[in-house]
Amino acid sequence: MKHYRFLVLLFVIFTSCSKELSFENETFNKKSSIPCKKECPQITIEIPVAKNIPVVSDSINKKIFSVIEEIVYFGENPLKVKDYDALTTSFIASYEEMHKKFPTETYGWEGKIKGNLEFESDQIINIKIDHYTFTGGAHGYQGFRSLLFNPKTGKTIFNDQLFKSEKEFKAFAEKEFRSKYKIPQKSNINATGLMFENDKFQLPQNIFFTKDGLLLYYNSYEAASYADGPKELLFPYAKVSKYLLYK
Repeated sequence: MKHYRFLVLLFVIFTSCSKELSFENETFNKKSSIPCKKECPQITIEIPVAKNIPVVSDSINKKIFSVIEEIVYFGENPLKVKDYDALTTSFIASYEEMHKKFPTETYGWEGKIKGNLEFESDQIINIKIDHYTFTGGAHGYQGFRSLLFNPKTGKTIFNDQLFKSEKEFKAFAEKEFRSKYKIPQKSNINATGLMFENDKFQLPQNIFFTKDGLLLYYNSYEAASYADGPKELLFPYAKVSKYLLYK
């Protein structure tokens, strides 16, 4: 009887462990079949894929895919693809179609998308998407995207759901932002050449939970020109915990 109970206990432990949410990186790559000597068009997507708990995993994976689809998308008509293989194929197909029309003007298309599990706790999961795309022009575009999830449901947590009072945190963040970037507290926020819409400070579109603290990250063009680059503020958790609903 004791042996039987021991086996049952082992089974329960194994089953419980197997049902924990986990992430495994998967890579998808596609190159153009058009001959080239250098800067050959290609796209690589390396992304963490949620596993083990179907409902939670599906919700997380669908959101990640929709964001990457938005990043990779090129053309006038919305893409109708359901997986990463089709997405990479579509990107290269768009290049080859453009190359047929403008053979001397299209070269070196590139897509690099890398995701990683930036932060994980009992309350929140943060996936960071580092992306670069070039589809012609003077330069490509590089940026970061922050995707926040409830680990119990897999549902997206939006930025305005992170704070006990978004208004209070925003006021605090603006003072810190002005201090870091040497903008007088009583002047307009764009007084030193920034590009906030309507000349009013806004929280960034991407907020990251990191091992070092809460990161406010403004991609290029969000608060400043491409030449000025991204802007960021990192707050130790001890400094902002009173504002946060998640930790």
